[in-house]
Amino acid sequence: MTSTACFIIVSRNDIPIYEAEVGSAAKHRSMQREDAAQLHQFVLHAALDIVQDLAWTTSAMFLKAIDRFNDLVVSVYVTAGHILYICGTDLHVHNI
Repeated sequence: MTSTACFIIVSRNDIPIYEAEVGSAAKHRSMQREDAAQLHQFVLHAALDIVQDLAWTTSAMFLKAIDRFNDLVVSVYVTAGHILYICGTDLHVHNI
C-alpha cells in the first residue's frame, strides 16, 4: 500500500511559500500520479476557505481533519502570525 502526504506553507496573504509531496507514492511518478498530485494541491488550496473561517472562531492552533476528499484528510496548524502549515495525508494513515 502506498501512502503520500502533501504539505504547503501559506503566508498570511494566502501566498504559497513552500509546497512538497512526500511519501512512497511521490517517488514513483506517472501521468496518473501527476494528476493525483494536482488534485491533492487543489484540495489543500480549497481548504483555505475553511481555515479562514475556523481560525477566527477557535483558540486552537492545530485544526485536525478540517476537510476530507476521497481518501485525503486535511489538517492545519495556524501560527500566531497567521502562517498556515497545511498537510494532506491519506485516510489510512489516520487509522493507524
